Amino acid sequence: MARDWFNLEGKVALVTGSGTGIGAAIAMALARSGADVLCHDRGAEGQPTSEQIRGLGRRSVALSADLSDRDAQDKLVADALRELGRIDFLINNAGMIRRAPAVDYSDEDWDLLLEVNLSAPFRLSRRVGKLMIEQGGGRIVNTASLLAFQGGILVPAYAASKGGVAQVTKALANEWAGKGVNVNAIAPGYIATNNTAALRADPERSRQILERIPAGRWGEPDDIAGAAVFLCSDAARYVTGHVLVVDGGWMAR
Repeated sequence: MARDWFNLEGKVALVTGSGTGIGAAIAMALARSGADVLCHDRGAEGQPTSEQIRGLGRRSVALSADLSDRDAQDKLVADALRELGRIDFLINNAGMIRRAPAVDYSDEDWDLLLEVNLSAPFRLSRRVGKLMIEQGGGRIVNTASLLAFQGGILVPAYAASKGGVAQVTKALANEWAGKGVNVNAIAPGYIATNNTAALRADPERSRQILERIPAGRWGEPDDIAGAAVFLCSDAARYVTGHVLVVDGGWMAR
């Protein structure tokens, strides 16, 4: 009998930042592949995604947590385990961006972005990774960015945090690969989400970006979702420590 490499039935995923955009697309894709999904967002934004997943016949619960608060980070994992009992896939997708020239960049914005975009994924991975090791395996997928490789413009904290995400991904993969836990990251290109609204609204910047993308368009959240399903599936069982660029060809130019 042919093996169904992408069947995720019986697995439970926790997807942070799954109220909209890339996180919502990933949560839905995992559910369509058979997984039950815990949908996190800062407030009640994850509820519509969770309702759609339940409509597919999968178990789903919406959880809220402000990931700038370390107590809330810890509570999120505890709430997830209370609701569905285990976590097989952790998708560290939640993130934020603040744009300003470096000479004007505030300490408050710097600290906030480093906490939400880098420290929270590490701390969630540390706790969930321990559980995965104890249960015999699991998958962690972090959302990095093209700015893990490039400096960007007017986004020093975002670039620093996403570079850190790529390196933490590799560091954890090195430690946990032999324990059945694969850790990878996806580096999205320019995707039409709330975080890129300002860029898409700027005719000059949007034109410059589109001119460099060989695919000739902004990406959609669903363009990232398939990569997440792959990295959680048996098809990627020997893939770890990798930062998978999904960018319409941007990095190839």
